Amino acid sequence: MIINTGARTDTVQYYSEWLLRRFREGFVFVRNPMYPDQVTRYELSPDRVDAVLFCSKNYAPILPRLHEITDRYRCYFHYTITAYGRDIEPGVPPVDESMETLLRLSEMVGRQRVSWRYDPVLLTDRYTVRLHLETFARMAERLSPYIDRCIFSFVELYRKLRVNMPELRPISDADRDAIAKGMGETAARLGLWLQTCGTNGDLTRYGIHPSGCATADILGRANGCRFRERKHRAVREGCRCMESRDIGAYDSCPNGCRYCYANQTPGTAAANYRTHDPSSPILLGTVGPADHVHIAVQTSDLEPDVGTQLSLF
Repeated sequence: MIINTGARTDTVQYYSEWLLRRFREGFVFVRNPMYPDQVTRYELSPDRVDAVLFCSKNYAPILPRLHEITDRYRCYFHYTITAYGRDIEPGVPPVDESMETLLRLSEMVGRQRVSWRYDPVLLTDRYTVRLHLETFARMAERLSPYIDRCIFSFVELYRKLRVNMPELRPISDADRDAIAKGMGETAARLGLWLQTCGTNGDLTRYGIHPSGCATADILGRANGCRFRERKHRAVREGCRCMESRDIGAYDSCPNGCRYCYANQTPGTAAANYRTHDPSSPILLGTVGPADHVHIAVQTSDLEPDVGTQLSLF
């Protein structure tokens, strides 16, 4: 089983003490977001976890103690750094500061375990096609020697986003082509693997690879192992990523990103964050007598180490 630490909230940035404690104590409880009285217990011992998948916009809080996890578990790290300022990502550090943190992370864990996410790509009167291409090129120059790949995607204009960001401009086909062409040219010049994840159309003519962001191949090569190629339930249409289990909670990320799908309102997330107890085995609140707790079935997707087996004979 793959454990995901960042799809529902930025656990690394805001809940690093809790996260480290959970791996140290070897278990975690996760509340079902659809059925709140249903709670699942996951075992976090190294023999029950195939890999830990991180996703964050700021790894600085956990870097001094990250070795407590990386010394014991296979890992892969997604680091989201975009062109946006505090008008869109209020809780995210400035771009230059974030890039320096990524470099430190890469030096600690190895570039083969780090991907840079430049997503979602959205357009406003301030964040234009030209600004995206200029910012991406500047960032790629700095980051390409330290990362495994760059992943980007265009924003999905779901209903809540239209309300939260009325200044959004629709992305036309011409806009998409211009952005993809410019990013592809930068990536080719720097020898940077550039890919999409999910449904963004066919951009291979610009040297952009269609893939998943956490495939069996990516996680296996990063950690010197092999994962079974299984047909997994896709998170969304076009997703090729391996299944993982997120140990976070919705409505708990104080970053306040205006395009975020995981928070109903920034106020709700901030209020929940204030109630967080780092010593609790569940991210928000506690597990009470009215909760129905079940133990997760955790099966491995790792291929047997054939080389090690043969050497025994």
